[in-house]
Amino acid sequence: MEAITRIVSDKGVVIFSKSSCCMCYAVKILFHELGVNPKIHEIDLDPQGREIEKALIRLGCNTTSVPAVFIGGSLIGSTNEVMSLHLGGSLVPLLRALH
Repeated sequence: MEAITRIVSDKGVVIFSKSSCCMCYAVKILFHELGVNPKIHEIDLDPQGREIEKALIRLGCNTTSVPAVFIGGSLIGSTNEVMSLHLGGSLVPLLRALH
C-alpha cells in the first residue's frame, strides 16, 4: 500500500497497468486522446508487481486489479468506472479540477 501511495502522490493521473492488457491499453488511449499524459505504472514489469496488485485489490479494485486509475491521488476505478464517467460527461471536469 505504501508503494501505491508514493506512486499516486507524484502525478495527477496514474494508471496501474499490465503491458499485455487490452483494457489497460484502451484506458491509456482514452486519456491520451483527452490530452492527458498520465503516469503509467506497468505492474508486470515491476519487481514489486505482485504486492502492488494485491494492494490494489484491497483498495477496492474489482475482480481485476488493472487498469486501476487514480486521479488526484484518489482511486477512480477500472475500465467500467472510467468509461462511465467519460460517457456521463464527468471525466473531463474531474481532470480539469486538477489544474
